[in-house]
Amino acid sequence: MKPITVLLADDHNVVREGLRTLLQMESDIEVVGEAETGRKAVQLTKELLPAVVVMDLAMPLLNGLEATRQILKEQPATRIVILSAHGDDAYVEQAIEFGVAGYLIKQTSALVLAKAIREVFKGNKFFSPSIAREIENRQQRSFHGRARGSDARTVRLTSREIEILQLIAEGTANKQAAAELGISIKTVEKHRQHLMSKLDIHDTAGLTRYAIAEGLIESGVRMTIE
Repeated sequence: MKPITVLLADDHNVVREGLRTLLQMESDIEVVGEAETGRKAVQLTKELLPAVVVMDLAMPLLNGLEATRQILKEQPATRIVILSAHGDDAYVEQAIEFGVAGYLIKQTSALVLAKAIREVFKGNKFFSPSIAREIENRQQRSFHGRARGSDARTVRLTSREIEILQLIAEGTANKQAAAELGISIKTVEKHRQHLMSKLDIHDTAGLTRYAIAEGLIESGVRMTIE
């Protein structure tokens, strides 16, 4: 029987090395690649086609949530398990909406992570107990919100706009952003203008503050994606 192939995505080398060492002890799991950025995770998933991606949220260049969205759009059969220090509803809600198969907090033991990988590979969902409770609470809030006829408005940003917004918040210059995304400087500037128009924010400092306030640097993007 072939082992379950796994891609590890975390920006800390020591975390990836630790996870690889622990998972190598499992005879039915094989780590086939590692990614230190969200963009690299998307790229390696296309190349290696792992069965499961273990994804951190706080990833540079492209946050873990947006990387998850892009991976599942291109490779919907891939099972993604979020492994993050963040377990509050802002992160959990977005992750579930994007279609993750599991969500674990980083205090989770290696045995539990291995179990999660096996369960999601079989097509099941797997969540840390605290996350499972948050999911239940979220469902209750959603039900009561519908009952009240909630009409909360959300900002709709495209995938590319979210990428640009994160790069702005990380202090990336237009030229660097263009090179990173493989687009022209003029296209980067156009996306900046669209962001300013949509968010009604008209300077770079304001965009940066907005991204930080929304938790983009920590990957807690609370936006509806088109």
